[in-house]
Amino acid sequence: MEFTGIDHFVLTVEDVETTCAFYEELGAEIVTFGDGRTAIRFGDQKINLHPVDNDIDLVAGEPTVGGGDFCLMTETPIEAVEERLRDRGVEILEGPTGQTGAVGPITSVYLRDPDDNLVEIATYDGT
Repeated sequence: MEFTGIDHFVLTVEDVETTCAFYEELGAEIVTFGDGRTAIRFGDQKINLHPVDNDIDLVAGEPTVGGGDFCLMTETPIEAVEERLRDRGVEILEGPTGQTGAVGPITSVYLRDPDDNLVEIATYDGT
């Protein structure tokens, strides 16, 4: 079996609309799929949003609001990312800081979304 990437993952959220508004302000596209389900899309990947009281049968063993910790990649210079976050009143917890991405060195800033998930926004060094 040869994996080629990540298509999507799921976050359990308190309020789908609040989560959508937060990520849309950062540049995500909001998409509706299936039977009225909602996701936030970044490039070719998406994050499906499950409300905490969802009625979807097949879910994680213990879906938890605020249990996410993930990295979103951008080609926007990290200084511009910082400025956009500050302009929108988003607290930067740490960064910019050097980290190791999937295929090389990255520069990252960390923040929390409305559900308290840890979100890393990063750019590959040299881009």
